[in-house]
Amino acid sequence: MAAIEYYFTMTSPYVYIAGTRLEAIAAAHDVRIDYRPVDAAALFARTGGTPLAERHENRKAYRLQDLCRQAARAGLAINPRPAHFPTNPAPAAYAVIAAQEAGGGDLGALVHGLARACWAQERDIAADDVIRDALAAAGFDPALADRGLLAGAETYTRNLERAIAAGAFGVPFYVVGEERFWGQDRLEDLAAHLDGKP
Repeated sequence: MAAIEYYFTMTSPYVYIAGTRLEAIAAAHDVRIDYRPVDAAALFARTGGTPLAERHENRKAYRLQDLCRQAARAGLAINPRPAHFPTNPAPAAYAVIAAQEAGGGDLGALVHGLARACWAQERDIAADDVIRDALAAAGFDPALADRGLLAGAETYTRNLERAIAAGAFGVPFYVVGEERFWGQDRLEDLAAHLDGKP
């Protein structure tokens, strides 16, 4: 079965705006999704990106407008300046890694639930109770939040190296073979590629 390597962090508003469209595309094309949460700040730093805090004010202002437009188009509520951003994305990433290893739930729902908690529900996705709630809502054992932390940290580090090797430089980033797609606004291009179209 073909696979989509999905590089992301739940603290990205564009990962939130992507919703579960990737999962719908994968199901329609009978392809697997390999969820690979990454440290987006480290990915940007390693690949020439500029951290949000260091961007020109014009870019920051445009980003806020774009987030609202893109979320409205996707039918999603968003607070472009959430109470708990930035926050440490690692605990949520470890939970996704543990859930993918354990199986039995809906990984797409887990990723979207954690992103929604940050960008629409004013919850801190570094907090244990928020992670447990998201795990339970997606059909996973909430206790996964407390297990496999060392393995999760090791996988998280490997995911960063794998992302760079695959050509990723931002999130969300999707890789299918040699084809790369950056941003939730390229999901239609990903679907077209899977359909065999240019």
